[in-house]
Amino acid sequence: MRYRQLGSSELRVSEIALGSWLTFGGGVPRKQGEACVAKAFEVGINFIDTANAYAEGGAEQFLGGALSGRPRDSYVLATKLYFQMPTTMLPRPLERIRRRLRVPVATEGGLSRQQVIKQLDASLARLRTDYVDLYQCHRYDWDTPLEETMEALTEVVQQGKVRYIGFSEWPTERIQASLEQPGVVRFVSSQPQYSMIWRNPESSVIPLCRENGISQVVWSPLAQGVLTGKYLPGRPPPPASRAASSTMNWFMDRAGDRTLLERVQQLHTVADELGITLSQLALAWVLREPNVAAALTGASRPEQIEENAAASGIELDVETLARVDAILGDSILREGDDA
Repeated sequence: MRYRQLGSSELRVSEIALGSWLTFGGGVPRKQGEACVAKAFEVGINFIDTANAYAEGGAEQFLGGALSGRPRDSYVLATKLYFQMPTTMLPRPLERIRRRLRVPVATEGGLSRQQVIKQLDASLARLRTDYVDLYQCHRYDWDTPLEETMEALTEVVQQGKVRYIGFSEWPTERIQASLEQPGVVRFVSSQPQYSMIWRNPESSVIPLCRENGISQVVWSPLAQGVLTGKYLPGRPPPPASRAASSTMNWFMDRAGDRTLLERVQQLHTVADELGITLSQLALAWVLREPNVAAALTGASRPEQIEENAAASGIELDVETLARVDAILGDSILREGDDA
């Protein structure tokens, strides 16, 4: 496993990171999830990413237990806030009953000072830790003044509850505005969607971040599994896949794009010649960008983590990159294209 510096911070993070969206605390059974975490450490992954909204606190709660026996300085822990959370968190058995009965609950979210303080404390309690290494704004909050958000983030850093801050999917002009705020802590990370077939960050986000000590921690580098090659054109998704799951099949529209799936199958030729899998090709592709510090990968089985981790250190030459572009053609979406 190779490691990269996260922006202007002192953090060194593994090129392959372990994410927890749709998996831990919900989509994957606990023992299976614990096996995935154990495998991540075994293969050298030291970067764990989650969010308070994942499984409505369930992912953080799971990680709090799974990481509790490990030295705190042996991993880099990141979480996020912004999306709506229940005002009162129920014990998991009661929460399952509430959902089954469809009983509504009051929610709150955003990036106000009150929410930054409240949601961080709740996350720390679920994660069973005194601090997080990276606290990220999950989206931009148009209802809260940027000054208030940045001052609140600065406050929690000064309190020692957060080491560094980041953001996810912020508009370029809001990133620039944050850089112009006086007397506040600076962002060190950006978390955008980025993959062979989704290249929106390349036009403006990556150049701006590169100039200002902000690294990318990219999500969906495998395009929700589409770039693994397991979804075949004209066939139903495999039974154990994310697209076939009623709890994990979010944002899977492109898994039904026959042209794209046919082109992904053609990438097998490129991967086979390199002696790697399609997943490793896709991960090596995002890691070819120096501004990318880590690629976030989810997993429901330990063997997936082992395969993904092996992508670290794979270098793709100019000819290979050109072949990838030629095969994918207009299946590549860039800023301004329709999804």
